[in-house]
Amino acid sequence: MTSRLVPARVQGRSSSPGRVRATDAAGLGIARAIGFVMPALVLIAVFLLFPALWTIYLGLTDYRLTGLAAIATEFVGLDNYRRALADPSFWDSLRITLIFVVVSGILGQTMLGFALAWALRGLRGTARGILETLVLTAWVIPGSVQAFLWLALLDRRSGTLNELLGTSGHAWLIENPLSMIILFNIWAGAAFSMQLFSSALTTIPPSQLEGARLAGAGTFAQLRDVVLPSLRGHILTNVLLITLWTFNSFGPYLLTAGGPNGRTSVLSVYIYQTAIPGGQLGMGAALSVIMLVINLVIAVVSISAGRARR
Repeated sequence: MTSRLVPARVQGRSSSPGRVRATDAAGLGIARAIGFVMPALVLIAVFLLFPALWTIYLGLTDYRLTGLAAIATEFVGLDNYRRALADPSFWDSLRITLIFVVVSGILGQTMLGFALAWALRGLRGTARGILETLVLTAWVIPGSVQAFLWLALLDRRSGTLNELLGTSGHAWLIENPLSMIILFNIWAGAAFSMQLFSSALTTIPPSQLEGARLAGAGTFAQLRDVVLPSLRGHILTNVLLITLWTFNSFGPYLLTAGGPNGRTSVLSVYIYQTAIPGGQLGMGAALSVIMLVINLVIAVVSISAGRARR
């Protein structure tokens, strides 16, 4: 009777589970992979990381564009932040910004964009193409061109709006500046919400809407019970993006330069006027960091709300 002797090394391999080594799917190796990624990392470091760190550093100094502080900059710690938070102008600018964001962004652009998307469902052919073209044109043209069109529309002497309403001589940008920049931002940005909601509406099965109609539900009931619950995630995404874009918008400066008397000085304009015309780069950098923190809070709250609803 013969017996087969299996080496201990082989028995060990067969009795214990083998280890799976990580494989390089692309076959590049670590050195080549780093070489491919390095250009992107360098660009991120130069154009994103370094400016962010430099802004944080400037916010801790009294750096100015002119004067002795431009030559001999001193480290002042958190003094710029204390001065900013104690300045009534900062809080007034933040109040104007919140009104601008809520009315023109969250309410205006979202509601108008959804209304346009809902209206497009019933349009076909040329009518649909014309409406989409008009709305998208307002969104894609440069901001300077948008501002020029609205300056021509609102001019007090020969403006189109005064001619249509018969209110010759009415200075819209002086007497109603905040309302005008709100309308301007709604007009300029509603196309994004329209496109997002147009795509989202196609994901709702027609059978659900048809079933609601057969059950006697009107348009409002269909929106409340079928459409809006189905688009909850899209609505949160739209609100987050619109809020951040509007919060950081510099568009009002092109119309009013923050005036009259600071009545349209949203936070981005206030920071610009403090840092560049005012020459206080250290204070402007500190205000920019505060604005960044507010943006991060908005993003975290929005993302948390979206996860909580899942």
